[in-house]
Amino acid sequence: MHEPSDSSLLWDAVRVMVRLLKRADALSAGTGLAWRDHCRAAKKRARKIQFTRGRPNRVQLYRELIAITRATLAYLDQASERLATPSHPHIAPWHAQVRHYRPLVERIIEQSERRVLAGEAVPAGDKLVSLFEEHADIIVKGSRVTEYGHKLNLTTGRSGMILDLVIEAGNPADSDRLLPMLERHIELYGQAPRQAAADGGFATRHNLTAAKTLGVRDMAFHKKLGLSIEDMVTSKWVYRKLRNFRAGIEAGISCLKRAYGLARCTWRGLDHFKAYVWSSVVAYNLVLFTRLKPT
Repeated sequence: MHEPSDSSLLWDAVRVMVRLLKRADALSAGTGLAWRDHCRAAKKRARKIQFTRGRPNRVQLYRELIAITRATLAYLDQASERLATPSHPHIAPWHAQVRHYRPLVERIIEQSERRVLAGEAVPAGDKLVSLFEEHADIIVKGSRVTEYGHKLNLTTGRSGMILDLVIEAGNPADSDRLLPMLERHIELYGQAPRQAAADGGFATRHNLTAAKTLGVRDMAFHKKLGLSIEDMVTSKWVYRKLRNFRAGIEAGISCLKRAYGLARCTWRGLDHFKAYVWSSVVAYNLVLFTRLKPT
């Protein structure tokens, strides 16, 4: 998906509504719906906003773009009233699309007015970043580039096969997800792993103590962050082995992205997103399974 600026979202909203209005014209059997195509005007202002410097000039362009979006939304409401009687079999699916997109368009208008016109800082959980993938979350990890989609937490075993996968909602901190993943492992496999390694983002004193309580004998974090090696594992040799094991997991993640398409989901909708992720993981596990030698 493209970078979700307010202007691009408003432009998306206008062109989707115009597409629905053109379809409504075809379904109205020539009765003539009264509306105007504002696509060119909306696209022109969205492009101007992209290259305009200075808040006063951008705010004025946003006011015009929001007004265009509201006008197109009013046309769509009129078309919905005109097509209230299902005289054609395709009218019901058309109304379903209107019911899907209309609240999303209203959210885009509202967040644009709050962010741009009122200068309000809208919480990440309240933001809509895509009209077409409304389930997408804002993912921020430190100083890295902001990404949009869903955070994944993976659990792998000694063989490198992926043992568990959780598609997270929102952008939870890594430090909050270690214990839920460990509890899932115990529930699925009946016991805690004897040894475990995790990324530095999971490293907290609380997580270390809780993992030991659940039965993990050696719990190594990639970054110590104030934790001593003696507190985490039984020896420096064990810590080095577990740290190298965690580094090897990065190779598996890289393979998932490069060879199994996990870098970018191309299926639309949250259910299809989950299916896409799981299909990539299952394919990866099947290939790895065929390469494992019996012991």
